[in-house]
Amino acid sequence: MLNEEKIKLMTSIAMFEKKEGKRLRPSRCYFKSDYISRHMLMAFCGYTLCCLLSLVLWVLYDLETLLSGVDLDTLLICAVRYLVFYLAGLVIYLLLTALVYWKRYDHASGSMRIYVAKLKRLEKRYEYQTKVKEIH
Repeated sequence: MLNEEKIKLMTSIAMFEKKEGKRLRPSRCYFKSDYISRHMLMAFCGYTLCCLLSLVLWVLYDLETLLSGVDLDTLLICAVRYLVFYLAGLVIYLLLTALVYWKRYDHASGSMRIYVAKLKRLEKRYEYQTKVKEIH
């Protein structure tokens, strides 16, 4: 005989896995610090690459001006400005990245607790059913 409560619980767990499956992965596979630092490293690499590409584009765009009459002091001032803007942007970008992935990990941890609670409830239902069968 089918137990409707068990079927509803199993359906609920399956729907939860389908809906939240990808979001549960961080809390299952990583520690919080590893997950956040991994994404911060990827953000650092991406931001640095974008800044280097923008520097190359700027140099190519102003190549005639740079070759015609820019002295070393002006070039040094431009380099220092670019470095300051790069570092300020990098710090802001890494802080935002850390905040976003901190929240994602916390959400995944909360969802994982819900998922484990549902599984434990299902396991208790199975234990109850086997005990009832053993008594009879």
